Amino acid sequence: MATKKDPQPPAPHVADSHDLIRVHGARVNNLKDVSVEIPKRRLTVFTGVSGSGKSSLVFDTIAAESQRLINETYSAFVQGFMPTLARPEVDVLDGLTTAIIVDQQRLGADPRSTVGTATDANAMLRILFSRLGKPHIGSPKAFSFNVASISGAGAVTMERAGQKVKERRSFSITGGMCPRCEGRGAVTDLDLTQLYDDSKSLSQGAITVPGYTGGGWNSRLYSESGFFDPDKPIRRFTKKELQDFLHREPTRMKIAGINMTYEGLIPRIQTSMLAKDREGMQPHIREFVDRAVTFTTCPDCEGTRLNEGARSSKIKRISIADACAMQISDLAKWVGALDEPSVAPLLTALRQTLDSFVEIGLGYLSLNRPAGTLSGGEAQRVKMIRHLGSSLTDTTYVFDEPTIGLHPHDIQRMNDLLLQLRDKGNTVLVVEHKPETIAIADHIVDLGPGAGTAGGTVCFEGTVEGLRTGGTITGRHFDDRAALKETVRKPTGTLEIRGATAHNLRNVDVDIPLGVLAVVTGVAGSGKSSLVHGSIPPGEGVVSVDQSPIRGSRRSNPATYTGLLDPIRKAFAKANGVKPALFSANSEGACPNCNGAGVIYTDLAMMAGVAAPCEECEGKRFQAAVLDYHLGGRDISEVLAMSVTEAEEFFGAGEARTPAAHKILERLAEVGLGYLTLGQPLTTLSGGERQRLKLATHMAEKGGVYVLDEPTTGLHLADVEQLLGLLDRLVDSGKSVIVVEHHQAVMAHADWIIDLGPGAGHDGGRIVFEGTPADLVAARSTLTGEHLAAYVGN
Repeated sequence: MATKKDPQPPAPHVADSHDLIRVHGARVNNLKDVSVEIPKRRLTVFTGVSGSGKSSLVFDTIAAESQRLINETYSAFVQGFMPTLARPEVDVLDGLTTAIIVDQQRLGADPRSTVGTATDANAMLRILFSRLGKPHIGSPKAFSFNVASISGAGAVTMERAGQKVKERRSFSITGGMCPRCEGRGAVTDLDLTQLYDDSKSLSQGAITVPGYTGGGWNSRLYSESGFFDPDKPIRRFTKKELQDFLHREPTRMKIAGINMTYEGLIPRIQTSMLAKDREGMQPHIREFVDRAVTFTTCPDCEGTRLNEGARSSKIKRISIADACAMQISDLAKWVGALDEPSVAPLLTALRQTLDSFVEIGLGYLSLNRPAGTLSGGEAQRVKMIRHLGSSLTDTTYVFDEPTIGLHPHDIQRMNDLLLQLRDKGNTVLVVEHKPETIAIADHIVDLGPGAGTAGGTVCFEGTVEGLRTGGTITGRHFDDRAALKETVRKPTGTLEIRGATAHNLRNVDVDIPLGVLAVVTGVAGSGKSSLVHGSIPPGEGVVSVDQSPIRGSRRSNPATYTGLLDPIRKAFAKANGVKPALFSANSEGACPNCNGAGVIYTDLAMMAGVAAPCEECEGKRFQAAVLDYHLGGRDISEVLAMSVTEAEEFFGAGEARTPAAHKILERLAEVGLGYLTLGQPLTTLSGGERQRLKLATHMAEKGGVYVLDEPTTGLHLADVEQLLGLLDRLVDSGKSVIVVEHHQAVMAHADWIIDLGPGAGHDGGRIVFEGTPADLVAARSTLTGEHLAAYVGN
């Protein structure tokens, strides 16, 4: 009897066979011929110690090539306006899809950039108020603090039917910018008590501005100007004399037979000092500027940046200034209650954007928050907002440590968002160190085994279970849990904070113990940074290491950034009897062909420029004559090619012994950067490496209190152990360490914990716990307590 056969399943369509992103022979930065196959429409997490090559593979190879190929689809004219990208060093890149990069680059720190302008929420609000605001004051420009109100009139000449005709024309633009602060919300003022001592006369050295003391030309200009008596104390100057001293317009005059321009002290300081970039100032001038310049809220607009007209137009008794000052979660409710069919599509889009803020855990922000004040983690989540409601599928989303700055309570929410993006049919690539996020991966690529030159290879590919038993550094440390201390250190004193009200703090009084490791924690937006950075006076003895990015071009390297190059140059100069400037690739010793860059860069307009090693110096950056000078048998280019560990040995003993250089190298090794080469461009360092480089530099500063803002950022589980050892050494050497941190290992290791909350924004700003980690775990009275108890297994 014939049996009925099951129908054969149809053969898969050939188009469905492209389900892998293939990378073969990647050699970007420290990658050593890496080949991997990444499944599409899955969540792949890239792990490995800081500096192992994760970002080089994900961002500089896969995402960079995807972006370059997309840019090439535009016309040459359009490409001329876009960033030019070179093809990464890789043999084969196959199966790429459109890449959307959500990185940790800070949002623009321009004073006019706010959370609202960065996310287009402000643009939608401006249209809303221009349509519904009463009284009606004009177009959306009338509500923009970046548009000034201007008007003009005059005659224009035009040719009409062979005749020249003059016509009178007038125009006006109604903008929303406050005219006093020009849309910045704050005005700068000079503290006159920092400029001069009014109890002294000019002859007695009343002016205290750097460069205006000690009888030099600057001080003689004022004392010999003839506008006032140099022997009269400044407090006894008449109104006219004080005006001439502080504000007089530039006036030509002769002093000691030399033609000079006299100008009031305030405009002179503003042009000579305040117009310069703060970072480029000499340390003593920067210190003076920080003392003398005060930023005060603009009295005309009360910090709203908007003129009176823009503030007068309201919807349901709320002006656009009030709307931008609201916490976004409250603003979302207010917009949700508006029912106006004439602007229905606009309201729908605005509600979606504001709901995305709340969904992603940023409901505690306000739209008028300056973009430059957001942390790296907050900036990354703000960028995510525009992708959350996207209808795009089959794209590749690339995230750079999306859990940075997140409390363990918030990490679960971030994980849900990543899975949501994947479930819509997208490929999600995540560079991550947190075990909670690694645990939800469909596929894991572990790079290593070490950092820098010791990394750049794939150590493991597979599932989470496979990683646990795979024997790699990440696998070995995956289930690491720091235990609570049996005994905690006793404080040697306290740092009193009274009545702290910065941002969302609610009149907080707290005593931070000194001489111990104190950790300030709480959910994102609970007020930790406001308490630590806004309330601890940055005066004598306080060394603050924050999350601000390192400044530096591709000419900068660890040696120049840490000040290590100065003692090295001096040692070379002394050993060879020449001047130190010869041993700088940015000064006299630079190769004349490439100007000390080591490469010749050829700009090819809208195509990617080509950087070829300089043929004259072979990429060494120095003149041939400079390389003839040696110290301890090595020339300057060989020294810059050394790793920190090698250089520490080289400058520690023998002919090349240089104590000043050795001290800086010791600090670099102490923060776990022994593998970095001294001449490696700063632009090639990973986020974790830059943070530790900054920490090593600040360790040189003389201070009794170290304030660290999330030092575990970008650190692998294995590196966190080393960081805890460093924090212990700092405390044991007599320092006080205050750490703003979410990492449970640091919390468990603390001597004292201050927990803020209970929520974020106006639901936070209060102290919800003070005490030892053991007490916090035992009480389980806060979100932090619950997560720390789960972490240590109690």
